[in-house]
Amino acid sequence: MPEMPEVQGLADFLRTKLIPDDAPPAVISDVEVLSFSVLKTAEVPLDALKAGPVTAVERRGKFLIITAGGVHLVMHLAKAGWLRWSDGLKPGRLRPGKGAMALRVRFAGDADKEPGFDLTEAGTKKSLAVYLVRDPSEVPGIARLGPEAFDVDFDTFAGLVAAHRGQIKGLLRDQSVIAGVGNAYSDEILHAAHLSPFANAAKLKPEEVQRLFEAMRAVLESAMANASGRPAAELKDSKRRAMNVHGRTGELCPVCGDTVREVSFADSSLQYCPTCQTNGKLLADRRMSRLLK
Repeated sequence: MPEMPEVQGLADFLRTKLIPDDAPPAVISDVEVLSFSVLKTAEVPLDALKAGPVTAVERRGKFLIITAGGVHLVMHLAKAGWLRWSDGLKPGRLRPGKGAMALRVRFAGDADKEPGFDLTEAGTKKSLAVYLVRDPSEVPGIARLGPEAFDVDFDTFAGLVAAHRGQIKGLLRDQSVIAGVGNAYSDEILHAAHLSPFANAAKLKPEEVQRLFEAMRAVLESAMANASGRPAAELKDSKRRAMNVHGRTGELCPVCGDTVREVSFADSSLQYCPTCQTNGKLLADRRMSRLLK
């Protein structure tokens, strides 16, 4: 799932393409909805995006926002969505179908070479969501966002941790508490903080809360720097290469050399290092535990 660093990387990349310093801003020439389930709004017509040039490309939490014609195209890439940029899309409209293509946005250019991007989504479970609104706060997911991870000071963070009645991994992933962190970076943050993903948030010691706060800042700052300036096509691979434990089940922990382990759930999994995070204890695989009952 694209998280704050990758979505910020996409926003920065699109800004260079759509609002360049040395040329007029781009103008949207066409929007093709190729998966009818992707568009979640109907009040604002798609043609409204053609009423004026692109004026802003922003990120809020894990949402990507393009503003044009006074309205906002808000995109949430969910678990398996991605944005693919092309400096020259082929002429002609596409036919809606059941494949990975969900949305195509074209920008004015040469008749036979218009730049633009496609939103795609792998797999059969379709969660990618696009909204066209007059105010981003009209999008329910944005309205529920907590403070951005980089905007939270330590005292506020400590208060959020103390008030959470659940596991610390769940707190880090809860967008209404802290915006921008998902499954991958929560694994990395907890590994850097030497904390079990199953640790009870409210029972963390003050020094553990301090470690967690510092790890969150350090991991996200590193990830943001890693994503900065990269083309959209490189962001996913660069994210994978930078991971220490997430997605590395069975590999060696780069910190201590122990084997990275996994806990599987119905539709997701987490990775951790027993030596670094759980004093050598192996966490129960929740999926297997259910099967053995």
